[in-house]
Amino acid sequence: MLTRKSTFRLASLGGLCTAAALAATACGAGGPAASGTAESSVTVLVEAGGHAELAGVAEVCEESAGLDVTFVELPYDGLFNRLSSEFSSGTVSFDVAALDSVWLPSFKDALEPIDELFTDEVKQDIFPALVEEANVDGHFIGMPAWTNAEIILYRTDLFEDAENMGDFEAEYGYELAAPTTWQQYQDISEFFTRDGMYGTDVKGAVETEWLAHVLQAGSPMVLDENNNVIIDNDAHKEALDFYVSLTESAPPGAAQVDWASAQNLFNQGKTAMTRFWAHAYRQIPDDASVAGKVGTAAMIGGSAGVAGVPGPWYLSVPQATENTESAKKFIECAYENNSLGIESSLGLASRISAFEQYQDEEGYESFTPLIATLNAEATATRPATEKWQQIVDTVLIPLLQKAVAGGDTETLLADAKKQIEDLLK
Repeated sequence: MLTRKSTFRLASLGGLCTAAALAATACGAGGPAASGTAESSVTVLVEAGGHAELAGVAEVCEESAGLDVTFVELPYDGLFNRLSSEFSSGTVSFDVAALDSVWLPSFKDALEPIDELFTDEVKQDIFPALVEEANVDGHFIGMPAWTNAEIILYRTDLFEDAENMGDFEAEYGYELAAPTTWQQYQDISEFFTRDGMYGTDVKGAVETEWLAHVLQAGSPMVLDENNNVIIDNDAHKEALDFYVSLTESAPPGAAQVDWASAQNLFNQGKTAMTRFWAHAYRQIPDDASVAGKVGTAAMIGGSAGVAGVPGPWYLSVPQATENTESAKKFIECAYENNSLGIESSLGLASRISAFEQYQDEEGYESFTPLIATLNAEATATRPATEKWQQIVDTVLIPLLQKAVAGGDTETLLADAKKQIEDLLK
């Protein structure tokens, strides 16, 4: 069973079917016995949290494209298992599936090419890393539906406090402000680690942030373009050593800190800064101690510049559906109305223009740094191997947990290389 313990999971954010869902859509793990019961009907298989992103799109597509859209919702693990089972059988009960980006290599042979939808105009309005990832073995097999990336969230009340500003400048020789270099990030984290509070968090139970540092240091993540394992190169060690160094300014028990616990630490006022997915800015609870006291900043760059690891999901068409044309029509309509996802509970899109449409509005201050991160030249998606999630779960996360607990990074990286090479045999 494939799980995604270490990457952005929609299921944890809600978006379950409610009374507010469209009357014309269905909710649950069932779905029709066979797809394509009418030429204009489209069954969309989606993770529970992703339904909210597409509900408004479905309403528009029903009116403008004459499509009768039905959603089938499953939890993350159940969605992967359903896809695996039906693709293997050659008979599917859906016409469109929302796929986690790490699944594209695994399911590539079961997906219909949608090259005709990727016009030059379309490709110019999608972040470059996503255009590259959607193309597998020379064909586009998924249209980005929504994406995300980490930015920096920080406590404006702490940063703008006169006493803090004076004390910081006296100690470090420059003004206290949102960090633009990793040295500044390290200094600020150190400064705010006092009186039961910490400057930042270190997420030992997820691999994404460390891999972003690898990209910033100028190396591909884990595998090169020829699938050679390069996890023991200088860039990976430099990135890991820096990441581990931040534990001095982070809450204890970093090996067990994942996305949820890091988000809670920040919202509860326990950390002064966090590197987190941009959507979290708009989801800070009104009763949180930091509500109304949070600023946003772009991801910081290394020697190779700014880089992040995106978290996109794609809309794909199974080759086994008998309803290909209507499925493609839905995907085209979803692209045209992509900005509607921003009005959902998750509040994300995939088109550059959709984010730009909102970036100057109050409440959407996270969009400008998100756009900058996703557009950065060094930003890259995860390696295109069907073994990626297995590599993450069995090698990368255990490696990171041992590193933040004090393990020798050079030895850990060397061992990881051998383990990954064995997995890829």
